[in-house]
Amino acid sequence: MSAVTTEPMTSPPSGGSSSGSAFLYRHPRLRLTGLLTAPMLWLGVLYLGSLAIMLIAAFWSTDEFTGQLIKTPTLKNFHTLLTGQVYWVVALRTLGIAVAVTLIDMVLAVPIAFTAAKVVKSRGLRYALVIAVTMPLWAGYLVKGYAMETMFINNGVIDWMLAPLGLKGPGLGIPATVFSLAYLWLPYMILPIYAGLERLPDSLMEASADLGASAGKTFRGVVLPMIVPSLIAGSIFTFSLTLGDYIMVKIVGGTTQMFANIIYDNVGVANNLPLAAAAAVFPITVIVIYLLAVRRSGALENL
Repeated sequence: MSAVTTEPMTSPPSGGSSSGSAFLYRHPRLRLTGLLTAPMLWLGVLYLGSLAIMLIAAFWSTDEFTGQLIKTPTLKNFHTLLTGQVYWVVALRTLGIAVAVTLIDMVLAVPIAFTAAKVVKSRGLRYALVIAVTMPLWAGYLVKGYAMETMFINNGVIDWMLAPLGLKGPGLGIPATVFSLAYLWLPYMILPIYAGLERLPDSLMEASADLGASAGKTFRGVVLPMIVPSLIAGSIFTFSLTLGDYIMVKIVGGTTQMFANIIYDNVGVANNLPLAAAAAVFPITVIVIYLLAVRRSGALENL
């Protein structure tokens, strides 16, 4: 009996395939170029192009009397931001709020993600927990914002709950802003950690337990080091989203301002687009520095 050999198909599709399909089949690089052209144009022209225009506008100025743009290059806007004490205060406050939101979300997300990925054995219940985590994203941003306002406002829900204890809630301000933003961005921290824990073999934790390590020591020595890249990935979302938020602080922040409010007010109220563009350099710079620091740590390569 002779052996039957098969050869892999290397010829282009035949039959109803057009000559154009056959041509692209024979030129994979051209096919890849065609697939990537539209998204790269979107990224390069619309996103990076608009970002470049914004950075150029940061060196312009406005006439104090007419409000007309003066397109002569100047460092006046950056000088205003760097020498104005109020801008430093708002910048440091924004960084503090972003760090606080990120840390709170980490503390809350790790046990939730660990329970969903490793404690719950039923696949259906596990998926139900993941869906429950994403459900807050289904509601509109403003709906959640005004819901938070009804909680923190004077004589609101929190005051009503604390009244029997003779206590009063924090009201509108920085605590309400931190709590609201932590609630908003929590799913963006849970999902990367959940994905990282799903990739973690159960055999590592079983081996740690067999060697006599307690559950807490196993978690600290085995689980946490393995999910550091996931924690960093989640922190990029929560940190950057908090830096750029200006709506929630308008709703629940009271008189508190964040740096994005400076950008928004100079666009919509003061009509000073060059100063707004210069102010936008701050969050961009902070995010770039953070991403470079994370990249040097090697955590992104392990995602």
